[in-house]
Amino acid sequence: MPNKPSQIIASLESLLGTSNVISKVVDMAAFINEPRKRFFTPALAVVSPRDVAGVQKLLRWANEHKAALIPQGGNTGLVGAQVPLSGREIIVSLKHLNAVRSLDAADGHMVVEAGLTLLSAHEVAEKAGALFPLTIASEGSATIGGVLSTNAGGTQVLAYGNARALCLGVEAVMADGSLYNGLSALRKDNTGYDLRDLLIGAEGTLGIITAATLKLFPRPQAFETAWINIASPETALQLFQRLHEAAQTSLTAFELMPRFGVDIQLRHKMIERDPSASPSPWYVMAEISVPKGGKADVLTAVLETAFESGLIEDATLATSLADRQDMWNTREQMSESQSREGASIKHDVSVPVSAVPELIARGCAVAEKIIPGIRPCPFGHLGDGNMHFNFTQPMGADPKAYMESAGPLHEAIYEIVLDLGGAISAEHGIGQLKVELLEQVKDPAALGAMVAIKQALDPNNILNPGKVLKDRNVSE
Repeated sequence: MPNKPSQIIASLESLLGTSNVISKVVDMAAFINEPRKRFFTPALAVVSPRDVAGVQKLLRWANEHKAALIPQGGNTGLVGAQVPLSGREIIVSLKHLNAVRSLDAADGHMVVEAGLTLLSAHEVAEKAGALFPLTIASEGSATIGGVLSTNAGGTQVLAYGNARALCLGVEAVMADGSLYNGLSALRKDNTGYDLRDLLIGAEGTLGIITAATLKLFPRPQAFETAWINIASPETALQLFQRLHEAAQTSLTAFELMPRFGVDIQLRHKMIERDPSASPSPWYVMAEISVPKGGKADVLTAVLETAFESGLIEDATLATSLADRQDMWNTREQMSESQSREGASIKHDVSVPVSAVPELIARGCAVAEKIIPGIRPCPFGHLGDGNMHFNFTQPMGADPKAYMESAGPLHEAIYEIVLDLGGAISAEHGIGQLKVELLEQVKDPAALGAMVAIKQALDPNNILNPGKVLKDRNVSE
Protein backbone atom coordinates (compact mmCIF):
# COMPACT_ATOMS: atom_id res chain seq x y z
CA MET A 1 0.00 0.00 0.00
CA PRO A 2 1.25 3.53 -0.68
CA ASN A 3 2.83 4.82 2.52
CA LYS A 4 1.66 8.42 2.64
CA PRO A 5 -1.96 9.65 2.76
CA SER A 6 -1.24 11.83 -0.25
CA GLN A 7 -0.16 8.76 -2.23
CA ILE A 8 -3.30 6.87 -1.19
CA ILE A 9 -5.51 9.78 -2.22
CA ALA A 10 -3.72 10.00 -5.57
CA SER A 11 -4.26 6.26 -6.12
CA LEU A 12 -7.98 6.56 -5.28
CA GLU A 13 -8.40 9.56 -7.59
CA SER A 14 -6.71 7.68 -10.38
CA LEU A 15 -8.93 4.68 -9.73
CA LEU A 16 -12.33 6.41 -9.35
CA GLY A 17 -11.90 9.97 -10.59
CA THR A 18 -11.08 13.11 -8.62
CA SER A 19 -14.73 14.15 -8.24
CA ASN A 20 -15.50 10.87 -6.47
CA VAL A 21 -12.90 11.25 -3.72
CA ILE A 22 -13.14 13.50 -0.64
CA SER A 23 -9.83 13.94 1.13
CA LYS A 24 -10.31 17.03 3.32
CA VAL A 25 -11.72 16.40 6.79
CA VAL A 26 -13.76 19.60 6.65
CA ASP A 27 -15.67 18.16 3.68
CA MET A 28 -16.35 14.81 5.40
CA ALA A 29 -18.83 16.08 8.00
CA ALA A 30 -21.88 14.34 6.52
CA PHE A 31 -20.02 11.03 6.50
CA ILE A 32 -18.20 10.96 9.84
CA ASN A 33 -20.68 12.70 12.19
CA GLU A 34 -23.00 9.87 13.20
CA PRO A 35 -26.44 10.43 14.81
CA ARG A 36 -25.54 9.81 18.46
CA LYS A 37 -22.32 11.85 18.31
CA ARG A 38 -20.34 9.17 20.16
CA PHE A 39 -17.57 8.60 17.64
CA PHE A 40 -15.41 11.42 16.28
CA THR A 41 -12.64 9.83 14.19
CA PRO A 42 -12.10 11.28 10.69
CA ALA A 43 -11.62 8.98 7.72
CA LEU A 44 -8.56 8.83 5.53
CA ALA A 45 -10.89 9.55 2.61
CA VAL A 46 -14.48 9.18 1.43
CA VAL A 47 -15.01 7.62 -1.98
CA SER A 48 -18.21 7.21 -4.00
CA PRO A 49 -17.91 4.77 -6.92
CA ARG A 50 -20.24 5.55 -9.81
CA ASP A 51 -21.27 1.97 -10.56
CA VAL A 52 -20.79 -1.65 -9.55
CA ALA A 53 -17.70 -1.96 -11.73
CA GLY A 54 -16.21 0.94 -9.76
CA VAL A 55 -16.91 -0.86 -6.49
CA GLN A 56 -15.17 -3.95 -7.87
CA LYS A 57 -12.11 -1.93 -8.92
CA LEU A 58 -11.95 -0.34 -5.48
CA LEU A 59 -12.10 -3.67 -3.64
CA ARG A 60 -9.49 -5.27 -5.86
CA TRP A 61 -7.19 -2.33 -5.12
CA ALA A 62 -7.97 -2.39 -1.39
CA ASN A 63 -7.43 -6.14 -1.15
CA GLU A 64 -4.10 -5.89 -2.94
CA HIS A 65 -2.90 -3.04 -0.73
CA LYS A 66 -4.68 -4.19 2.48
CA ALA A 67 -6.54 -0.90 2.77
CA ALA A 68 -9.45 -0.80 5.23
CA LEU A 69 -12.87 0.10 3.79
CA ILE A 70 -16.08 1.11 5.58
CA PRO A 71 -19.24 0.64 3.51
CA GLN A 72 -21.72 3.41 4.32
CA GLY A 73 -25.35 3.97 3.41
CA GLY A 74 -27.23 6.95 4.83
CA ASN A 75 -25.06 7.24 7.96
CA THR A 76 -28.05 6.61 10.22
CA GLY A 77 -26.57 3.68 12.19
CA LEU A 78 -26.60 3.92 15.98
CA VAL A 79 -23.68 1.66 16.98
CA GLY A 80 -20.84 3.17 14.94
CA ALA A 81 -20.57 0.50 12.24
CA GLN A 82 -20.56 3.09 9.46
CA VAL A 83 -17.89 5.47 10.78
CA PRO A 84 -14.12 5.19 11.35
CA LEU A 85 -12.56 3.42 14.29
CA SER A 86 -8.85 4.01 13.71
CA GLY A 87 -8.72 6.95 11.28
CA ARG A 88 -6.94 4.84 8.65
CA GLU A 89 -10.13 3.69 6.94
CA ILE A 90 -11.68 4.77 3.66
CA ILE A 91 -15.44 5.30 3.75
CA VAL A 92 -17.23 3.87 0.71
CA SER A 93 -20.46 5.72 -0.03
CA LEU A 94 -22.87 4.03 -2.43
CA LYS A 95 -24.92 7.19 -3.00
CA HIS A 96 -24.53 6.95 -6.79
CA LEU A 97 -25.91 3.39 -6.90
CA ASN A 98 -29.55 4.38 -6.46
CA ALA A 99 -31.40 2.97 -9.48
CA VAL A 100 -34.55 0.88 -9.57
CA ARG A 101 -33.51 -1.89 -11.92
CA SER A 102 -36.87 -3.64 -12.22
CA LEU A 103 -40.26 -4.01 -10.56
CA ASP A 104 -42.86 -6.74 -10.89
CA ALA A 105 -45.84 -5.99 -8.68
CA ALA A 106 -47.72 -9.05 -9.90
CA ASP A 107 -44.88 -11.37 -8.92
CA GLY A 108 -44.27 -9.37 -5.74
CA HIS A 109 -40.70 -8.11 -6.01
CA MET A 110 -38.47 -5.26 -7.13
CA VAL A 111 -34.73 -5.02 -7.73
CA VAL A 112 -33.15 -1.82 -6.41
CA GLU A 113 -29.60 -0.61 -5.87
CA ALA A 114 -28.07 -0.20 -2.44
CA GLY A 115 -27.91 3.60 -2.46
CA LEU A 116 -31.67 4.05 -2.91
CA THR A 117 -33.23 5.52 0.24
CA LEU A 118 -35.84 3.53 2.09
CA LEU A 119 -38.34 6.35 1.58
CA SER A 120 -37.74 6.23 -2.18
CA ALA A 121 -38.27 2.46 -2.13
CA HIS A 122 -41.63 3.04 -0.40
CA GLU A 123 -42.61 5.61 -3.02
CA VAL A 124 -41.59 3.40 -5.94
CA ALA A 125 -43.60 0.49 -4.55
CA GLU A 126 -46.61 2.73 -3.87
CA LYS A 127 -46.65 4.07 -7.45
CA ALA A 128 -46.87 0.45 -8.61
CA GLY A 129 -49.81 -0.18 -6.27
CA ALA A 130 -47.70 -2.30 -3.94
CA LEU A 131 -46.20 -2.10 -0.46
CA PHE A 132 -42.65 -2.48 0.80
CA PRO A 133 -43.39 -2.64 4.53
CA LEU A 134 -40.08 -2.04 6.30
CA THR A 135 -40.49 1.24 8.21
CA ILE A 136 -37.99 3.03 10.46
CA ALA A 137 -37.78 6.60 11.72
CA SER A 138 -34.76 7.45 9.55
CA GLU A 139 -36.29 6.23 6.28
CA GLY A 140 -35.64 9.54 4.53
CA SER A 141 -31.87 9.04 4.87
CA ALA A 142 -31.38 5.32 5.46
CA THR A 143 -30.52 3.36 2.31
CA ILE A 144 -31.40 -0.14 1.21
CA GLY A 145 -27.77 -1.23 1.51
CA GLY A 146 -27.55 0.02 5.08
CA VAL A 147 -30.94 -1.41 6.01
CA LEU A 148 -29.88 -4.85 4.79
CA SER A 149 -26.38 -4.67 6.22
CA THR A 150 -27.82 -4.03 9.67
CA ASN A 151 -30.84 -6.33 9.23
CA ALA A 152 -33.04 -3.42 10.28
CA GLY A 153 -36.30 -4.12 12.06
CA GLY A 154 -38.73 -1.27 12.57
CA THR A 155 -42.35 -1.02 13.53
CA GLN A 156 -43.87 -3.76 11.33
CA VAL A 157 -41.64 -6.75 12.11
CA LEU A 158 -44.62 -8.25 13.92
CA ALA A 159 -46.41 -8.88 10.61
CA TYR A 160 -43.76 -8.78 7.89
CA GLY A 161 -40.46 -9.68 9.54
CA ASN A 162 -37.16 -7.77 9.57
CA ALA A 163 -34.97 -6.85 6.60
CA ARG A 164 -33.67 -10.39 6.12
CA ALA A 165 -37.22 -11.71 5.81
CA LEU A 166 -38.06 -9.05 3.21
CA CYS A 167 -35.13 -9.76 0.89
CA LEU A 168 -35.15 -12.50 -1.74
CA GLY A 169 -31.61 -12.00 -3.00
CA VAL A 170 -28.60 -9.69 -3.10
CA GLU A 171 -25.83 -8.63 -5.41
CA ALA A 172 -22.57 -7.96 -3.59
CA VAL A 173 -18.92 -7.25 -4.24
CA MET A 174 -16.70 -9.54 -2.20
CA ALA A 175 -13.37 -8.64 -0.61
CA ASP A 176 -11.35 -9.80 -3.63
CA GLY A 177 -13.46 -7.72 -6.01
CA SER A 178 -15.48 -10.63 -7.37
CA LEU A 179 -19.20 -10.09 -7.92
CA TYR A 180 -21.74 -12.30 -6.22
CA ASN A 181 -24.82 -12.22 -8.46
CA GLY A 182 -27.54 -13.49 -6.18
CA LEU A 183 -30.46 -11.33 -7.35
CA SER A 184 -32.83 -14.25 -7.64
CA ALA A 185 -36.54 -13.69 -7.12
CA LEU A 186 -37.10 -17.33 -6.18
CA ARG A 187 -39.10 -17.97 -3.04
CA LYS A 188 -37.46 -21.38 -2.70
CA ASP A 189 -33.81 -22.17 -3.48
CA ASN A 190 -32.39 -25.04 -1.47
CA THR A 191 -28.98 -25.24 -3.15
CA GLY A 192 -26.51 -25.09 -0.30
CA TYR A 193 -25.20 -22.31 1.92
CA ASP A 194 -27.10 -19.04 1.65
CA LEU A 195 -24.64 -16.20 1.14
CA ARG A 196 -27.54 -13.74 1.11
CA ASP A 197 -28.35 -14.45 4.73
CA LEU A 198 -24.69 -14.11 5.71
CA LEU A 199 -24.31 -10.71 4.05
CA ILE A 200 -27.56 -9.37 5.51
CA GLY A 201 -26.81 -8.27 9.05
CA ALA A 202 -23.02 -8.51 8.63
CA GLU A 203 -22.62 -4.71 8.84
CA GLY A 204 -20.34 -4.60 5.81
CA THR A 205 -17.75 -6.98 7.25
CA LEU A 206 -18.15 -9.77 4.66
CA GLY A 207 -18.94 -7.93 1.41
CA ILE A 208 -20.51 -4.76 0.04
CA ILE A 209 -24.14 -5.16 -0.99
CA THR A 210 -24.74 -3.24 -4.24
CA ALA A 211 -28.32 -4.28 -5.07
CA ALA A 212 -31.16 -6.39 -3.70
CA THR A 213 -34.35 -8.12 -4.71
CA LEU A 214 -37.01 -7.03 -2.24
CA LYS A 215 -40.42 -8.53 -1.52
CA LEU A 216 -43.51 -6.51 -2.32
CA PHE A 217 -46.95 -6.97 -0.80
CA PRO A 218 -50.48 -5.89 -1.74
CA ARG A 219 -51.35 -2.48 -0.33
CA PRO A 220 -53.89 -2.55 2.51
CA GLN A 221 -57.27 -1.07 1.66
CA ALA A 222 -57.40 0.74 5.00
CA PHE A 223 -55.69 1.21 8.36
CA GLU A 224 -57.24 1.04 11.81
CA THR A 225 -55.06 2.91 14.29
CA ALA A 226 -55.58 3.67 17.97
CA TRP A 227 -53.72 5.31 20.86
CA ILE A 228 -54.74 3.30 23.92
CA ASN A 229 -54.42 4.09 27.62
CA ILE A 230 -52.75 1.22 29.47
CA ALA A 231 -52.26 0.82 33.21
CA SER A 232 -49.06 -1.23 32.95
CA PRO A 233 -46.90 -3.31 30.61
CA GLU A 234 -48.67 -6.41 31.99
CA THR A 235 -51.99 -4.97 30.81
CA ALA A 236 -50.43 -4.15 27.44
CA LEU A 237 -49.35 -7.78 27.06
CA GLN A 238 -52.91 -8.97 27.73
CA LEU A 239 -54.28 -6.54 25.14
CA PHE A 240 -51.67 -7.68 22.64
CA GLN A 241 -52.73 -11.30 23.06
CA ARG A 242 -56.37 -10.36 22.42
CA LEU A 243 -55.58 -8.24 19.38
CA HIS A 244 -53.18 -10.77 17.91
CA GLU A 245 -55.74 -13.53 18.22
CA ALA A 246 -58.43 -11.40 16.57
CA ALA A 247 -56.39 -9.78 13.79
CA GLN A 248 -53.56 -12.33 13.35
CA THR A 249 -51.22 -11.17 10.55
CA SER A 250 -53.29 -8.02 9.97
CA LEU A 251 -51.94 -6.65 13.26
CA THR A 252 -48.97 -4.77 11.87
CA ALA A 253 -47.93 -2.60 14.82
CA PHE A 254 -48.17 -2.83 18.60
CA GLU A 255 -45.98 -0.19 20.22
CA LEU A 256 -45.61 0.40 23.98
CA MET A 257 -44.71 3.87 25.31
CA PRO A 258 -44.61 5.58 28.73
CA ARG A 259 -46.37 8.85 29.53
CA PHE A 260 -42.94 10.39 30.12
CA GLY A 261 -42.21 10.13 26.39
CA VAL A 262 -45.34 12.10 25.51
CA ASP A 263 -44.75 14.73 28.20
CA ILE A 264 -41.27 15.61 27.01
CA GLN A 265 -42.46 15.92 23.41
CA LEU A 266 -45.11 18.38 24.56
CA ARG A 267 -42.57 20.23 26.70
CA HIS A 268 -40.15 20.64 23.81
CA LYS A 269 -42.97 21.47 21.37
CA MET A 270 -42.23 18.47 19.15
CA ILE A 271 -45.95 17.74 18.86
CA GLU A 272 -48.79 20.25 18.70
CA ARG A 273 -51.28 18.16 20.61
CA ASP A 274 -51.45 15.16 22.89
CA PRO A 275 -52.60 12.11 20.86
CA SER A 276 -54.03 10.43 23.96
CA ALA A 277 -57.61 10.67 25.20
CA SER A 278 -56.44 11.33 28.75
CA PRO A 279 -53.33 10.99 30.93
CA SER A 280 -52.18 7.43 31.60
CA PRO A 281 -48.93 5.91 32.92
CA TRP A 282 -48.54 3.87 29.71
CA TYR A 283 -49.87 3.84 26.18
CA VAL A 284 -50.08 1.39 23.33
CA MET A 285 -50.27 2.45 19.70
CA ALA A 286 -51.86 -0.39 17.77
CA GLU A 287 -52.49 -0.59 14.04
CA ILE A 288 -54.31 -3.12 11.91
CA SER A 289 -53.72 -3.08 8.15
CA VAL A 290 -56.99 -4.18 6.57
CA PRO A 291 -56.34 -6.24 3.42
CA LYS A 292 -58.48 -5.88 0.31
CA GLY A 293 -61.72 -7.68 1.03
CA GLY A 294 -60.72 -8.12 4.67
CA LYS A 295 -62.88 -7.62 7.72
CA ALA A 296 -63.03 -4.02 8.96
CA ASP A 297 -63.47 -2.64 12.49
CA VAL A 298 -61.58 -5.50 14.14
CA LEU A 299 -59.61 -3.05 16.29
CA THR A 300 -62.77 -1.28 17.41
CA ALA A 301 -64.43 -4.57 18.34
CA VAL A 302 -61.47 -5.72 20.43
CA LEU A 303 -61.24 -2.36 22.20
CA GLU A 304 -64.96 -2.50 23.03
CA THR A 305 -64.58 -5.89 24.71
CA ALA A 306 -61.45 -4.63 26.49
CA PHE A 307 -63.46 -1.69 27.85
CA GLU A 308 -66.26 -3.97 28.98
CA SER A 309 -63.86 -6.27 30.82
CA GLY A 310 -62.04 -3.39 32.47
CA LEU A 311 -58.75 -4.14 30.73
CA ILE A 312 -58.54 -0.59 29.35
CA GLU A 313 -60.23 2.66 30.38
CA ASP A 314 -59.67 5.05 27.48
CA ALA A 315 -58.48 5.20 23.88
CA THR A 316 -58.37 7.44 20.83
CA LEU A 317 -59.20 6.05 17.40
CA ALA A 318 -57.68 7.75 14.36
CA THR A 319 -60.55 9.06 12.25
CA SER A 320 -58.42 10.71 9.59
CA LEU A 321 -55.05 10.39 7.90
CA ALA A 322 -53.90 13.40 9.95
CA ASP A 323 -54.83 11.63 13.20
CA ARG A 324 -52.92 8.54 12.16
CA GLN A 325 -49.87 10.60 11.16
CA ASP A 326 -49.92 12.46 14.49
CA MET A 327 -49.88 9.16 16.35
CA TRP A 328 -47.02 7.81 14.28
CA ASN A 329 -45.04 11.05 14.64
CA THR A 330 -45.35 10.86 18.43
CA ARG A 331 -44.15 7.26 18.38
CA GLU A 332 -41.24 7.91 16.02
CA GLN A 333 -40.01 10.93 18.00
CA MET A 334 -39.63 9.04 21.29
CA SER A 335 -35.87 8.73 20.94
CA GLU A 336 -35.21 12.26 19.67
CA SER A 337 -37.34 13.75 22.46
CA GLN A 338 -35.04 12.21 25.06
CA SER A 339 -32.04 13.88 23.45
CA ARG A 340 -33.74 17.24 23.85
CA GLU A 341 -34.56 16.50 27.48
CA GLY A 342 -30.95 15.70 28.39
CA ALA A 343 -28.37 12.94 28.25
CA SER A 344 -29.80 9.48 27.67
CA ILE A 345 -28.35 6.02 28.32
CA LYS A 346 -29.81 3.70 25.71
CA HIS A 347 -30.26 -0.04 25.24
CA ASP A 348 -31.62 -1.79 22.14
CA VAL A 349 -32.55 -5.21 23.50
CA SER A 350 -34.99 -8.05 22.95
CA VAL A 351 -36.57 -10.66 25.19
CA PRO A 352 -39.41 -13.14 24.67
CA VAL A 353 -42.64 -11.15 24.28
CA SER A 354 -44.05 -12.60 27.50
CA ALA A 355 -40.98 -11.35 29.42
CA VAL A 356 -41.25 -7.67 28.42
CA PRO A 357 -43.13 -6.61 31.60
CA GLU A 358 -40.55 -8.32 33.82
CA LEU A 359 -37.71 -6.70 31.87
CA ILE A 360 -39.21 -3.26 32.43
CA ALA A 361 -40.00 -3.81 36.11
CA ARG A 362 -36.59 -5.26 37.01
CA GLY A 363 -34.72 -2.78 34.82
CA CYS A 364 -36.41 0.30 36.27
CA ALA A 365 -35.87 -0.93 39.83
CA VAL A 366 -32.17 -1.62 39.40
CA ALA A 367 -31.63 1.66 37.54
CA GLU A 368 -33.08 3.67 40.43
CA LYS A 369 -30.71 1.90 42.84
CA ILE A 370 -27.68 2.63 40.67
CA ILE A 371 -28.60 6.24 39.80
CA PRO A 372 -31.27 7.71 42.12
CA GLY A 373 -33.64 10.04 40.33
CA ILE A 374 -33.01 8.48 36.93
CA ARG A 375 -35.96 8.79 34.53
CA PRO A 376 -36.74 5.58 32.61
CA CYS A 377 -38.22 5.77 29.13
CA PRO A 378 -38.67 2.19 27.90
CA PHE A 379 -40.56 2.06 24.61
CA GLY A 380 -40.79 0.04 21.46
CA HIS A 381 -42.04 -3.02 19.71
CA LEU A 382 -43.80 -5.03 22.39
CA GLY A 383 -45.30 -7.23 19.69
CA ASP A 384 -41.90 -8.70 18.80
CA GLY A 385 -40.15 -8.30 22.18
CA ASN A 386 -37.78 -5.51 21.09
CA MET A 387 -37.61 -2.69 23.64
CA HIS A 388 -35.55 0.47 23.51
CA PHE A 389 -34.80 0.58 27.22
CA ASN A 390 -33.59 4.16 27.61
CA PHE A 391 -32.88 6.24 30.69
CA THR A 392 -32.91 10.04 30.77
CA GLN A 393 -30.64 11.80 33.23
CA PRO A 394 -32.01 12.91 36.62
CA MET A 395 -33.30 16.48 36.68
CA GLY A 396 -30.41 18.90 37.10
CA ALA A 397 -27.70 16.27 36.60
CA ASP A 398 -24.52 17.06 34.70
CA PRO A 399 -24.90 15.34 31.27
CA LYS A 400 -21.22 14.45 30.90
CA ALA A 401 -20.93 12.99 34.39
CA TYR A 402 -24.16 11.09 33.86
CA MET A 403 -22.92 9.43 30.67
CA GLU A 404 -19.58 8.60 32.27
CA SER A 405 -21.47 6.67 34.97
CA ALA A 406 -23.28 4.48 32.44
CA GLY A 407 -21.12 1.36 32.86
CA PRO A 408 -22.83 -0.20 35.91
CA LEU A 409 -26.27 0.49 34.44
CA HIS A 410 -25.37 -1.15 31.12
CA GLU A 411 -24.03 -4.17 32.98
CA ALA A 412 -27.17 -4.48 35.09
CA ILE A 413 -29.60 -4.16 32.18
CA TYR A 414 -27.73 -6.67 30.01
CA GLU A 415 -27.58 -9.11 32.92
CA ILE A 416 -31.38 -8.95 33.22
CA VAL A 417 -31.81 -9.31 29.45
CA LEU A 418 -29.63 -12.42 29.32
CA ASP A 419 -31.32 -13.87 32.39
CA LEU A 420 -34.64 -13.58 30.54
CA GLY A 421 -33.25 -15.36 27.47
CA GLY A 422 -32.86 -12.15 25.46
CA ALA A 423 -30.32 -10.51 23.15
CA ILE A 424 -28.05 -7.50 23.73
CA SER A 425 -28.89 -6.08 20.30
CA ALA A 426 -32.31 -6.43 18.72
CA GLU A 427 -32.18 -4.25 15.60
CA HIS A 428 -29.31 -1.74 15.83
CA GLY A 429 -26.48 -4.25 15.42
CA ILE A 430 -23.04 -4.49 17.04
CA GLY A 431 -20.87 -1.97 15.17
CA GLN A 432 -17.95 -0.75 17.24
CA LEU A 433 -20.09 0.00 20.28
CA LYS A 434 -20.81 -3.58 21.37
CA VAL A 435 -17.82 -5.54 20.07
CA GLU A 436 -16.42 -6.34 23.52
CA LEU A 437 -19.87 -7.14 24.88
CA LEU A 438 -20.54 -9.58 22.03
CA GLU A 439 -17.28 -11.38 22.85
CA GLN A 440 -18.54 -11.86 26.41
CA VAL A 441 -22.06 -13.09 25.73
CA LYS A 442 -22.06 -14.84 22.34
CA ASP A 443 -22.20 -18.62 22.32
CA PRO A 444 -18.56 -19.77 21.90
CA ALA A 445 -19.38 -22.10 19.01
CA ALA A 446 -21.28 -19.33 17.20
CA LEU A 447 -18.49 -16.82 17.82
CA GLY A 448 -15.91 -19.27 16.51
CA ALA A 449 -17.96 -19.85 13.37
CA MET A 450 -18.30 -16.10 12.83
CA VAL A 451 -14.54 -15.65 13.10
CA ALA A 452 -13.93 -18.51 10.64
CA ILE A 453 -16.41 -17.04 8.13
CA LYS A 454 -14.81 -13.61 8.36
CA GLN A 455 -11.34 -15.04 7.79
CA ALA A 456 -12.53 -17.14 4.85
CA LEU A 457 -14.37 -14.33 3.03
CA ASP A 458 -12.06 -11.46 3.98
CA PRO A 459 -8.62 -12.91 4.74
CA ASN A 460 -6.89 -9.52 4.56
CA ASN A 461 -9.46 -7.95 6.91
CA ILE A 462 -10.20 -4.99 4.65
CA LEU A 463 -13.98 -4.86 5.16
CA ASN A 464 -14.98 -2.78 8.17
CA PRO A 465 -12.22 -4.11 10.44
CA GLY A 466 -12.92 -3.95 14.16
CA LYS A 467 -16.70 -3.87 13.68
CA VAL A 468 -18.91 -6.76 14.89
CA LEU A 469 -15.76 -8.82 15.63
CA LYS A 470 -12.61 -7.52 17.22
CA ASP A 471 -9.50 -7.57 15.04
CA ARG A 472 -7.75 -10.94 15.07
CA ASN A 473 -4.69 -12.41 13.46
CA VAL A 474 -5.43 -15.25 11.06
CA SER A 475 -3.59 -17.61 13.40
CA GLU A 476 -5.91 -16.88 16.36
